[in-house]
Amino acid sequence: MAFAFTSCKNDAKTAESSSAQTEEYKGKEIGSEFDAEIEKLISQMTIEEKIGMLHGNSMFTTGGVERLGIPELKMADGPLGVREEISRDNWAPAGLTNDFATYYPAAGALAATWNAEMSYLFGSSVGQEMRARDKDMLLSPAINIVRTPLGGRTYEYMTEDPFLNKKLAVPMVVGLQDNDVMACVKHFAANNQETNRDFVDVQIDERTLREIYLPAFEASVKEGKAYSIMGAYNKFRGEYLCENDYMLNKILRDEWGFEGVVVSDWAAVHSTVKSLKSGLDIEMGTPKPFNEFFLADKLIAAAKAKEISEEEINVHVRRILKVLFKVKAIGGKDRVKGSIATEAHYQDAYKIAAEAVVLLKNDNNALPLKLDGVKSIAVIGNNATKKNALGGFGAGVKTKREVTPLEGLKNRLPSSVQINYAEGYLERYDEKNKGNLGNITSNGPVTIDKLDPAKLQEALEAAKKSDVAIIFAGSNRDYETEASDRRNLQLPFGQEELIQKVLAVNPKTIVVMVAGAPFDVDAISQKTSALVWTWFNGSEGGNALADVLLGKVNPSGKLPWTMPKKLMDSPAHATNSFPGDKAVNYAEGILVGYRWFDTKNIAPLYPFGFGLSYTTFAVGNAKADKTSYAATETISISVDVKNTGKVDGKEVVQVYSSIADSKVSRAAKELKGFKKVLVKAGKSETVTIQIPVKELAYYDVATKKWTVEPGKYTFKVGNSSRDVKNEVSVTVK
Repeated sequence: MAFAFTSCKNDAKTAESSSAQTEEYKGKEIGSEFDAEIEKLISQMTIEEKIGMLHGNSMFTTGGVERLGIPELKMADGPLGVREEISRDNWAPAGLTNDFATYYPAAGALAATWNAEMSYLFGSSVGQEMRARDKDMLLSPAINIVRTPLGGRTYEYMTEDPFLNKKLAVPMVVGLQDNDVMACVKHFAANNQETNRDFVDVQIDERTLREIYLPAFEASVKEGKAYSIMGAYNKFRGEYLCENDYMLNKILRDEWGFEGVVVSDWAAVHSTVKSLKSGLDIEMGTPKPFNEFFLADKLIAAAKAKEISEEEINVHVRRILKVLFKVKAIGGKDRVKGSIATEAHYQDAYKIAAEAVVLLKNDNNALPLKLDGVKSIAVIGNNATKKNALGGFGAGVKTKREVTPLEGLKNRLPSSVQINYAEGYLERYDEKNKGNLGNITSNGPVTIDKLDPAKLQEALEAAKKSDVAIIFAGSNRDYETEASDRRNLQLPFGQEELIQKVLAVNPKTIVVMVAGAPFDVDAISQKTSALVWTWFNGSEGGNALADVLLGKVNPSGKLPWTMPKKLMDSPAHATNSFPGDKAVNYAEGILVGYRWFDTKNIAPLYPFGFGLSYTTFAVGNAKADKTSYAATETISISVDVKNTGKVDGKEVVQVYSSIADSKVSRAAKELKGFKKVLVKAGKSETVTIQIPVKELAYYDVATKKWTVEPGKYTFKVGNSSRDVKNEVSVTVK
């Protein structure tokens, strides 16, 4: 499915330069080579020094022991790149001049590349920047399943599918850790909504938990060898996740063999002795005096009262020391020095951005733009100039370069083409009714959806007098934000009306959506001849987008989630099980995302895995290497991909499995393999996808084991969950 790359320490172009290509990414074991040194350090530490390592002593560091050469463990947020430095004891920016960084495409964009090489590149490039800022742990990747299209962090999470999630999470973890930086995989687990996230009690049946919500975490631990995991805010089956013995001890450590550290989300800890005994190692939090944390003075008191043994405390200190040694923060010679905000890193961001853009509709080849005879282009919409590196509630990046869509077009269009820009709509919020973050009924952004008449008129005039119009619509990172979910799928700020009116005065109008999560674009999709989806797409996002619109780059992005026609078609909403109140029951079970739509025969607006190209592909001649397999074997499916058009392009071959007459309920199809391939115009490539038979297993709740049912399996090969070109059937013995 993917490639593994050897570490390339001082060059972020790792993913393209490495020649060590094997079938999977493999991380480095945490290992025990430092045990003797660790025991010697522990023997010299006081109880206060040990406990000082188990909690924040600033907003983003834990305590060190200077006299023994143990440094603070230095963390940084990073869904979009390395966050700017903040003050030691509050969230205010530190006001430095040397903490600019590269703004990378958000994880939703990365998932839309359907390319594990891009995921490794992302991890490696960000890892370089982390080291240039002398950081030890990146609080990323965030790999929670996209359960509802309304999720405030959908832009930051990857996908609705556990298989695609794990195949992208693992290379990012490996890429980071190849650069002597700990990945902190989050938020463990079942953290799938922002609404009531601080306390909502999530109820999931065991099979659904194992098949949907845990696979990417398990792969990050077992294959990626992630050095740290972040516990989530919410409860799971009645227990907060940062003191959840079942999740942190029984599954994470006992079953999966995790040897790294478990870090709490900020202010997600609710107990002292219980949280430690349940598997937490480090408590991080928001401003109150750091000595007042549960794992600070309270823990010292508990230790002195013999409520917890010093040996128990040593267990957690040992884990922290092990990862500090592993990334060479202690005693490390040759630790990666890194580099930051370099031209090479901006180009890494460009490569990811260019592969993330999704072409949703292109009637009569409206795109790429043909400039013959075009003297003027109207560029309409606040999103043509909106910057998204910072914004919203949550981590952004302070960057010196963020190319907006308008700037990208100015950079790429010939000087003979005049650009007529009009803002079109105003980004406005109803401050009076803003309400509390984290409460969907009165939360976050309440938008003013009435168009400003003067702005509308200006946009219509620009569209009328131009040969072509491009509207940049959608969302932004103030509207899609951590700590609140959206109320509905409607486009905010009156954009729907603006788009319809512009289309009426200039039928040659292309619509570009800039957003991290689905919106209701059904009516727009019916009216416009071309619809493009781009993301919070990094420092070079505007240049990458312009290159797609003008045909220098052939789009190859695919949707990493299903775009519904209406909200109530989505499983969490169809089952009336979002957002819950004090508790939320995941009533749709294993039928998350496309599994629901395909099993229930509900037509989406655009299906999971969908994305068009400027060329056409024929996918055919799919065959397996054998007709029957044992449970320990690997199925090899080959398929020919022919580029039947006139331009070179990349296609993503997707393989979905289904089984007839299963004794347990199953989704109609499940993604089990994919590969992105470049095919030159008129040429063919044979793609081979390996599927271990064990990937076909379901979780048997009675035996508590993954079980491969014998029987006939059909593999559906195509380029989206709904566009199946070939089928191959095999027998599993």
